[in-house]
Amino acid sequence: MLKPIHSMLTTALLLTTATLALGASPTRIEGATTIDTAKAKQLFDEEIAFVDVRKDSDWEAGRIPGAIHLELKKRFTPEALGKEIATSEPVVLYCNGEKCLRSSKAARKAVEWGYRKVYYYRDGFPAWKNASLPIE
Repeated sequence: MLKPIHSMLTTALLLTTATLALGASPTRIEGATTIDTAKAKQLFDEEIAFVDVRKDSDWEAGRIPGAIHLELKKRFTPEALGKEIATSEPVVLYCNGEKCLRSSKAARKAVEWGYRKVYYYRDGFPAWKNASLPIE
């Protein structure tokens, strides 16, 4: 009985280690809702605020129209986010896809700062662009 449990735990540990080694972002963030591109487009159409946490050069190369740029390492603070979006309002956070950890870190921070409707767009800008959705 212990052998199957040990095998399952070993497999889970190996998968987690492999995911981390590849630099993949987590699939879910506690307190946030992970969304796909279809849901991101729906929220975009509802005029929910999108926050791009990518570095400046990525932002300048293209972005989701109307997105707010709060680069994670330089400008993503409770004060900066609070100036743009109230904690009671929904917010979509994105970066450069599943290998980019910025949006997961931003989502975790937003939840810690009291945001109650955090959408974690894990697939981010590459998926948005590949779906031929509007960019600027």
